[in-house]
Amino acid sequence: MSAEEEAVAYACMIVRKPAATAFRAFVDPDVTTRFWYSGSSGPMVPGAELQWEWETYGASARARVTAIETDRLIRFEWGNYARPTSVEVTFTPRPGPPEATFVEVRESGFHGRGAELVAWLNDTVGGFTTALCAMKALLEHDIEIGAVADHHPA
Repeated sequence: MSAEEEAVAYACMIVRKPAATAFRAFVDPDVTTRFWYSGSSGPMVPGAELQWEWETYGASARARVTAIETDRLIRFEWGNYARPTSVEVTFTPRPGPPEATFVEVRESGFHGRGAELVAWLNDTVGGFTTALCAMKALLEHDIEIGAVADHHPA
């Protein structure tokens, strides 16, 4: 990767539910806590400054919502506010039946180089892929598979 190229982590998943349902799963902590984080200080709305908790890991993250386009797009920054990364989640309707949505997550703004950067990108792609799989199981089958909590067992 050259100095001009920016590292971007990418994960995606088709979810066989309408875009409005997939979008709500990310913005409404009553749903999101069933597949991704275990706690949130509030819903994802434009300008929100949130605290997310992953109780299993004793971890937390601050997030700032920078853009929302209902049923289409969520943008947020998270991590160290001196040097946050940016996440964009898009929801693209797919023709059916059944009605489906292509959910894509892109994270950028990583800093570091070499093995450190590769490890961070790998962890990010794995984490978002795991969350998307857990969301798919929840929305399509109403099953909480606990994939995020099991992603890095103690």
